[in-house]
Amino acid sequence: MERYDYFRQFHDISPADYGQLTDHLQQRSFKKGEMIVVPGQTQRDLYFVKSGVQMAYADAGDKTYVIDFSYTPFLCAIAESFSFQVPSKYFLTCLTDSELEYLSYEQLQILLDQSQSIERLFRRLIEGMLADMVDLHINLRAMTIEERYRSFCRRNPQLLQLVPHKYIASYLGIDPTNFSKLFNQVKL
Repeated sequence: MERYDYFRQFHDISPADYGQLTDHLQQRSFKKGEMIVVPGQTQRDLYFVKSGVQMAYADAGDKTYVIDFSYTPFLCAIAESFSFQVPSKYFLTCLTDSELEYLSYEQLQILLDQSQSIERLFRRLIEGMLADMVDLHINLRAMTIEERYRSFCRRNPQLLQLVPHKYIASYLGIDPTNFSKLFNQVKL
């Protein structure tokens, strides 16, 4: 899906406003395993994924807790760090080689002040992200592990080939051994 079409799912942004937003994007490449943000670092740029897969996560001792995955056409950020310009509590890393476009926090604020349409787009994007987080929170408590696995596979089938299964298991709150069983036994 093209980024413009993705954005229009949230707000019917005009081609002119979309151009105003994308004219300010700069490009950055990251290698697989490269960190975008680490705990204690403030995320100064908002990334728009062109290619690759990224993962936000927290480490607690010897355990990794996956918060989210990003890939095209989504945004890539530690939302709290970027939105409030505070040090991150989490890691943001590239699981594959990645091409990202970005806007600085300051540049985004200028665009939000200049265009009600861009401001509305970002408000709706944030509302969508919040709704997805609430759904995930409820699903982790209300669904069986097989239901969580099936739901993830319906929404993100491409990630099964791109992301190490231990990270998907963590994201879904499933023990890696049980995830492996589901992967090998559940027919989608």
